[in-house]
Amino acid sequence: MSRTHALTGAGSGIGRAIAEILRDRGDQLILLVRDAERIDQLRTEFARAEFVEADLASPGSLHGIGRAVGRTVDSLVHAAGIVDLSPAAQQRLDPWQEQLDVNLTSPAMLTREFLPHLRASRGTLVFVNSTAGLAANATWGAYAASKFGLRAFADAVRAEERDVRVTTVFPSRTATPMQARVHAQEGRDYAEDDWMTPQTVARSVVQVLDLPADATITDVTIRTS
Repeated sequence: MSRTHALTGAGSGIGRAIAEILRDRGDQLILLVRDAERIDQLRTEFARAEFVEADLASPGSLHGIGRAVGRTVDSLVHAAGIVDLSPAAQQRLDPWQEQLDVNLTSPAMLTREFLPHLRASRGTLVFVNSTAGLAANATWGAYAASKFGLRAFADAVRAEERDVRVTTVFPSRTATPMQARVHAQEGRDYAEDDWMTPQTVARSVVQVLDLPADATITDVTIRTS
């Protein structure tokens, strides 16, 4: 039976891979996309999807999105994220705040918006985190802080919402456009064959979504072999 999944981050990387798997097997998609231009870019590839404008860099603009969705929602998958590396001694406020907004605050606000839907469907909430949410390395302070926070938020929601399954997925470095940018910031050459594919992570997320209703996988860590 076809199910409906709300998803951020469908424009590229892991989020796109998740959206493609769900689309190709006939599930319904609600894609949360930052602006009208990006929606137009994605519409040809996800012709059957419902699009909702949602700028994660502006958490205050997300109020009311849940009420605007007039259908059953079986899952909400947070797959969007940004990273901007900097040592603490050079950390600027704007990129710090943007990473917290996109990676932590907006997922929290969208979770609030969709919880009535997920309670009604006894659905699944998935946070695509990062191994940076388990251990922080030099220059990763802002990103890791946002991901540590996201992990804590997921744990709190799991404890509060007994009718909603909550899973955090912790992928290590993955061959995505974000990873290419990270390598550029690190001053290193990038070869996507060195890292696991976004499809590998996406398949793990879909396995979580397909888990029978009598069980929950709370945490999944996926590392490049």
